[in-house]
Amino acid sequence: MPSDPQLTTRVRNTLKRQRGVTEKRMFGGEVFLRNGNMLVAVWNDSLIVRLGVEQASAALQQPHVGPMDLTGKPMKGWVIVRSSGLQDDADLQTWVKLAIHFVKSLEPK
Repeated sequence: MPSDPQLTTRVRNTLKRQRGVTEKRMFGGEVFLRNGNMLVAVWNDSLIVRLGVEQASAALQQPHVGPMDLTGKPMKGWVIVRSSGLQDDADLQTWVKLAIHFVKSLEPK
């Protein structure tokens, strides 16, 4: 299943004023990077979000959120937010802001 073009556009619009953001096609979806570090990705109709280990662990307690597991081995520090948790722009913006907050702590690549 290709990445959801509507969700991709919504993410693009959410990030349009952020400095250092680029977009690449990877993993069968659209990946958004900030200063070379992966931030979020649209995969099918879900959003992959980079949060760091502590925030990801807490996020897994929320509805519509699961571990990022595309290969049979969950990636620490990442979660997948299903489309049911992204219906409102405010929900999408919250996840993107959390990812930005974490990725700002990383060294640029």
